[in-house]
Amino acid sequence: MFSPMFSIYLIPFSVAMFLAFNMGGSGTAPSFSCAYGSNIIQKKFIPGLFTIFVFLGAIFAGKKVIVTMSKGVLPAHLMSLPLTTIILLSISLSLLLANLLRVPQSTSQSAIFALIGPAIYFNMLQTNKLFFEIIPVWFLLPIIAFFSTLFIGKYIYNPIKKRNPDKIGKIYNHFLLKVVIVLASCYVAFAIGSNNVANAAGPMVSMISNKLAIPANGPDFVLIMILTTLIIAPCFGIGSSFFGCNVMKTTGKEIVHFGPLGATLVSIITATLLLLASVTRGIPTSLVQVNAGAIIALGISKVGWKNIDHKSVKKIFSVWVIAPLIALSISYLLTIIADKLGLLF
Repeated sequence: MFSPMFSIYLIPFSVAMFLAFNMGGSGTAPSFSCAYGSNIIQKKFIPGLFTIFVFLGAIFAGKKVIVTMSKGVLPAHLMSLPLTTIILLSISLSLLLANLLRVPQSTSQSAIFALIGPAIYFNMLQTNKLFFEIIPVWFLLPIIAFFSTLFIGKYIYNPIKKRNPDKIGKIYNHFLLKVVIVLASCYVAFAIGSNNVANAAGPMVSMISNKLAIPANGPDFVLIMILTTLIIAPCFGIGSSFFGCNVMKTTGKEIVHFGPLGATLVSIITATLLLLASVTRGIPTSLVQVNAGAIIALGISKVGWKNIDHKSVKKIFSVWVIAPLIALSISYLLTIIADKLGLLF
């Protein structure tokens, strides 16, 4: 028989693990789509590498984002077991839709919108962090990724390729470059761990701290963060195994074909921007959007806008808009229902 304490946490932890499962499927694309699209790594090796570096990123660089997700949008004292379950379930369903459509979706945006739903209902939306830090960064980082990649691609990357086609061909086949590409992909997975694991772990940390009456920022609070991360992070690998390769085809194969140098450029730019957002301000942000911005920019610099697969681009942008709104709608409606039934507090 399970203890009462175990039974209490079983439902939200199961939903959080299901969310991590879906995030693993969505997050594999921005990590390894460039290396996969460049035919440098076989898809059978991707889930294992992805899991390891997501875990390391969450442990070593994810604390500030977990704090933001646990109390930066919705006050931490509202994170009861039913409300935490509603929030996590809302994020999961929106991401499941994106995975089924084979489009990499921003887990951070779905997570934030799922928190906004009950925050609006209880009239307790914490607007300072949301409107003056989180949302501006959502717009700023993809723009930075797009124009920095477009500049490097147009004025550095492509001219070098045109001047030295023979040397570039030899570099492409060099084993050392292939190693660098894989390491760059692992770097992206590390950045994802620093940011996206918090989407599932943050609400759980607040809920457990409330249940056990543990003050935030104390040693016990940090211990809860670590233990929650240890449970959530490995579930990313399961989702990567089920959904990751299909989602990768949309960004890695269908938008534009990349060479190894282009793959390295995209990976380093996107991972660095996400990691900076995580370790400096603890802002949950969208790596898939930053990554797609860099991929589209490199594609434009390489083949021009007209030769980009516009159908895939439109599909991606459509799901980016729809999925967070679905998360907000589900969390808001479920919060209303749970409150009317007297289940929240």
